[in-house]
Amino acid sequence: MKKYSAALVAFCFLVGFGAASGMQDTINPREVVERSTSATRLSGSEAVSTLTILDGRGRERVRRIAMVTKLFDGGETEKKLTRFLEPADVKGTGLLSFDYLDKDDDMWLFMPAIRKTRRIVSREKAKSFMGSEFSYADMNPPVLDDFKYMILGDQEEGGVVCWKIEMVPVNDEVMDENGFSRKIVYIGKQDFMIRKSEYYDLDGELHKELTILEIKQLDAVNRKYRPIHMVMVNKQNNRKSIMKVEEIRLNPSIGDEYFTSRYLERM
Repeated sequence: MKKYSAALVAFCFLVGFGAASGMQDTINPREVVERSTSATRLSGSEAVSTLTILDGRGRERVRRIAMVTKLFDGGETEKKLTRFLEPADVKGTGLLSFDYLDKDDDMWLFMPAIRKTRRIVSREKAKSFMGSEFSYADMNPPVLDDFKYMILGDQEEGGVVCWKIEMVPVNDEVMDENGFSRKIVYIGKQDFMIRKSEYYDLDGELHKELTILEIKQLDAVNRKYRPIHMVMVNKQNNRKSIMKVEEIRLNPSIGDEYFTSRYLERM
């Protein structure tokens, strides 16, 4: 009986070890992307960032940005207010977005020069965000059901072993809305954070490449992170945009009033 028990314990140990060590290698690619989205959804946050935009000749424009985020609907919706602080020609410009898990985002842009808020419709989301190489679609994670997924293998990026996952739009409408025919993301196996993304244009040519240079853990208990240094490079015209977070903190007590059109239009 003792021999049988010992053998059973050994068998269970090996099965358990195999399941734990092999889980990340057999996980569904859609689930990896879903967990990557979840890893960045904080209960609430405040941040101040610098956006540096460089043209093909290296000439730069610098924008300073404040952002607040908060989860609603039991975590199903992340609301985000982005406000430009500097320079004077963009000061007060704001973007309010509602990022839903299972449907297209809602976005509203406020332009202080004309004192008007307008909705960003789906066909505009592939356009440049405030003259940068980031698009409106890049501001929030994608709707999972809008893509088909395939694991292309493993690759090390920034010293981290990552899944290399291909995301292909399910139809032409999704392709046009997002502005790419396919996207390859490199997601870290330990923290599920994206380290790099490659965007291919509608002709299948490499268009943009996003590199995440630094990530910060903001909620150790729930293992939540945010990228705080990102570089988006346009491989076709050599333009570059750098987003660097200067200050960021977890704040679940952000007021609901921040995420309204009334607050968006405050000067």
